[in-house]
Amino acid sequence: MNRKTLTLTLLMAIAPGIAMSASVFKWTDENGVTHFGDRQPVGAASETVNVRSGTSSSAASKRPSAQEQLGELQEKQQKEADREKDSAVEAARRKQREANCETARTNLEVIENNARIRIEENGEMRYLSPEEIAKQREKLEEIAAENCGPEASE
Repeated sequence: MNRKTLTLTLLMAIAPGIAMSASVFKWTDENGVTHFGDRQPVGAASETVNVRSGTSSSAASKRPSAQEQLGELQEKQQKEADREKDSAVEAARRKQREANCETARTNLEVIENNARIRIEENGEMRYLSPEEIAKQREKLEEIAAENCGPEASE
């Protein structure tokens, strides 16, 4: 009786392992119908299916290796760093445009409100002539037009 119990227990312990180790094949027939079976079909291409995870052996081979995943991660991090750098450069450019615009507008206001403008040149003070004031006005209007309007796309 002891021997029968031991054999039966051993048989019950081994049975699930044997059932799980069996191969399952997947194939598609000429009508496009997908079939699954424990025997490889004759005359048809088939692939082995991993029953435990539900994925086929061909799907597992398409998974990138750890080295490829690391390369993809580094590439993604580099792109993100470049994007952040570009946005920082763009923010600095925008701030510079705003400062240029504000300076040009302030200088234009000074030219419009003052009949005589005094500048320092070579350590001496002198007044600008009406022609020099007109040239300065044109230059400041160009700067204001470039920096105060919508930014031109490159």
